[in-house]
Amino acid sequence: MPKRYPYELREHKVEHGVSIPIEDLKIDEKAQRTLNEQRAMGIAKNLVPEALGTIVVSQRSNGDRYIVDGMHRWHACKLNDIPTLISEVHHGLDQQEEAVLFLIKNRESSKPTPLDEYKIGLTAGLPLFVDTEAALGKRNLAMGSTGTNTVGAVAGVLRITDLYGPDTLERTLKVAEDAWGRTKETWDGMLLSGIGMFLGRHGDEINDRVLAEKIGKKDPAFRWRANITALASAGGTRHSGTGSRVSTCYQLIITEWNKGKKEENRIKA
Repeated sequence: MPKRYPYELREHKVEHGVSIPIEDLKIDEKAQRTLNEQRAMGIAKNLVPEALGTIVVSQRSNGDRYIVDGMHRWHACKLNDIPTLISEVHHGLDQQEEAVLFLIKNRESSKPTPLDEYKIGLTAGLPLFVDTEAALGKRNLAMGSTGTNTVGAVAGVLRITDLYGPDTLERTLKVAEDAWGRTKETWDGMLLSGIGMFLGRHGDEINDRVLAEKIGKKDPAFRWRANITALASAGGTRHSGTGSRVSTCYQLIITEWNKGKKEENRIKA
């Protein structure tokens, strides 16, 4: 299935091989990953100036220069009193476009954390992230370390939006909460992904209230998770990846939905 949310950037002027003084460079935390001080110190300790490569910089319309990619090398150079960096300079981008450029540049390299990517995707105004944030907001939830009101399963939640749309994500979150309450275990990525797959594939046939009652009556969220992990790994006899666990959750939800229904009304996997 093709992605519905590509990263796009308008044409603009780019200069290569520009030497920029370290002190002239700035960081916009909303369009950049979180600085890992230990990583920067590790780079600084083993730094070979000739192998620094080129960092990516955005020169905004007011002349300010913001690092798009290369923040840790920049910080390492500051620690080693290296005065300049060779840069690839992009002209005329705004903050949103800088965030898009960051994601494009890092798509095939050392990836930012899922939460950093989510934060930067919001700054970039990319529909995948904006639509996901809106769906979370409608349920009074936020993305972050998993807790009562925060969802940590960034990749799983984004995948629901990407494959089935933000309405299905909102339905998924409501079904989960109606089934298991607002707890940390409710927002487990495996459980949300299984519910999302079920609603994404069969949503037109489903009464969400009935679905929540059926899966909530069977077991609490933590027991669902334990059962799924055990089944997906065949009791520990084979490796279980995320895809296998999500598929197992989906199958168990189908089983619960079909209980008490006539053959002609059952959902087929």
